[in-house]
Amino acid sequence: MKNYSSNAVRNIVLMGHSGCGKTTITEAALFTTGAIKRFGKVADGNTTSDYDSEEIKRKVSISTSVIPIEWKDTKINFLDTPGYFDFAGEVASAISVADEALIVVSAKSGVEVGTEKAYEYAKEEGIPRLFFINQMDDENADFERVLGQLTDKFGSGIVALQIPFVDEAKNGKGFINVITKEATLLVGGKLEKCDIPADLVDEVEELRANLVETAAGGTEELMEKYFEEGDLTIEEIYKGLEAGIMENGVAPVVCGAAASGYGIEVLLNTIKNFLPPSVKARPDFAYTVPGSDEVVDAKCDPDGKFKAFVFKTISDPYVGRLNIFKVLSGTMKKDGTYYNPAKDCMEKAAHIYVLRGKEQIEVDELCAGDIGALSKLANTFTQDTLCDKAETVLITPMELPESVHYMAIVPKGKGDEDKISNALNKIKEEDLTVKTEVNPETKQTLVYGLGEQHLDVLVNKLKNKYKIEVELIKPIIPYRETIKGKAEVRGKYKKQSGGHGQFGDVVMVFEPSGDLSTPYVFEEKIFGGSVPKQYFPAVEKGLQEAVLAGVLAKYPVVGLKATLIDGSYHPVDSSEMAFKMATSVAYKEGVPQAKPTILEPIASVKVTIPDEYTGDVMGDINKRRGRILNMGPVNGKTVVSAEVPLAEMYKYCTDLRSMTRSLGSYTYKFERYEEAPVEVQQKVIEARLKELEKEAK
Repeated sequence: MKNYSSNAVRNIVLMGHSGCGKTTITEAALFTTGAIKRFGKVADGNTTSDYDSEEIKRKVSISTSVIPIEWKDTKINFLDTPGYFDFAGEVASAISVADEALIVVSAKSGVEVGTEKAYEYAKEEGIPRLFFINQMDDENADFERVLGQLTDKFGSGIVALQIPFVDEAKNGKGFINVITKEATLLVGGKLEKCDIPADLVDEVEELRANLVETAAGGTEELMEKYFEEGDLTIEEIYKGLEAGIMENGVAPVVCGAAASGYGIEVLLNTIKNFLPPSVKARPDFAYTVPGSDEVVDAKCDPDGKFKAFVFKTISDPYVGRLNIFKVLSGTMKKDGTYYNPAKDCMEKAAHIYVLRGKEQIEVDELCAGDIGALSKLANTFTQDTLCDKAETVLITPMELPESVHYMAIVPKGKGDEDKISNALNKIKEEDLTVKTEVNPETKQTLVYGLGEQHLDVLVNKLKNKYKIEVELIKPIIPYRETIKGKAEVRGKYKKQSGGHGQFGDVVMVFEPSGDLSTPYVFEEKIFGGSVPKQYFPAVEKGLQEAVLAGVLAKYPVVGLKATLIDGSYHPVDSSEMAFKMATSVAYKEGVPQAKPTILEPIASVKVTIPDEYTGDVMGDINKRRGRILNMGPVNGKTVVSAEVPLAEMYKYCTDLRSMTRSLGSYTYKFERYEEAPVEVQQKVIEARLKELEKEAK
């Protein structure tokens, strides 16, 4: 693969609903340009883009692949992203380095949830959009219907550059170029020019008039001419559309059938002719200087000091680690040495690769705006910056979706705990949306992801890549116990076993402390030396150990105040151990008298949804014993704030998607503990005692 200048590189993120044909488009582009000799199929598991064993098995993309295409002295880096929402982190990483978005829409299914989300992602990132209506060879394909849906959903900036037609007499399929009003027919694998079908002449004129009006809005000069003459030349239309695309006011629409290669050349030409390179489409990027919080905007400058951002990492137990990066300024050269300011180390680019799926194509250099990969870097990972040490910067990290779905992960084989930890660390290098923690109370290893499918893929990776079999189970909810009443009790510990005995005697008052953030508060109000001061620490030590297990269900106790008010001692038999044991006796007798109760963790939840789902979501929160705190509009959507028991949030990710057609999202955090309803307490106590009984066996 030859070297390309910055102006000749386009980075196109492919987005759309799962099954719309994104991967097939990359395969068709590779085949059309001669990069591959065999046209792979997703169903056969032999495409260039979907090469991972999980992708082949599931027949869907689960990670972003970089597919470079060489077309008419232009290099197009396609970033093929998953359409399934559990892998939105892959979309976020790809769109962070893309110049434009190619949003793929099925000609039979039309605008779907994935289409809407893709448009939203591109709009938030502020990059130009191009639509490709795919699967035009399907018998239920309807170009006009889908074009109408796009216009209704995304506004007047949607303009068709071509429309399809079928010549039944010649058994051929063709396109009409709306700009030039030229028709081309594909017959027997060969293209031939033809007349526009009579029944489409009026439609072409109508679409062209709309396109010209849209192009005229690109510049003031074109607008003035349009008002004076009512038309524009072909060159002026191109100029106006390019300006409109740059300003994100215009989103062109082309169509085809990727599975048969139909329309792929038109798509590649449209990308080359209308979509600008990084230096124009995405000229600015943000960074900070180490040691400063000030955010600086910099230009994507081919002649500037070298700066690159690592947006993805591939970690393979056999091949090793590959860091995929985008050059944002300057040029990366083979055998060059570059600084990683986050790790304060130098890294050598011994070999620079361009990735085509799993294929690694070595190149000598990469210019600003291009995408490549480095292997065997010692300390560099996703979100890291590589730069010239003479101009040290930290490029602003990309924002990733928050992982809110979690499960407990347990090994099926004995002694695999350490293996799991190491393998999970490797997986987290690849996917920053996977998070893990060991709960210090429950001792469970918790793994967080974006949904059930996300964690299912993780389990299969552990099995197939790292030879570790695990299962996911429901996480243990960390309940607490406290008291609502007051009790005064005497705790006496007396033991005689020859020689010195053991004697400790305490009188204690147990009552609520009013502070559920701490296990206990200890005070002593001893008068007259009934318990010597030297035993006070032993009493507190006994209390400290006792509150680790409540009297109802052995959950840790919080919010307890214990006051030592009286007692007695023996000058010979008393000891620290005896007073510690006496405190334990007092605790076990006194807490049951002080109205013990179960506390449950409450989560603060924020749900972001389109307005039409507000009623359903609020009703569901109420069913989960939640309390709605407030709601209001944010960026065209409704945000519902609520407090919900953590136990009721299990698998909420799946339920929210079902309620909102996957258009809803949420975040949550632990807020506090509060008393659980009586019926809930009974279930919790019963389940806990059964669990403890099982463990004892």
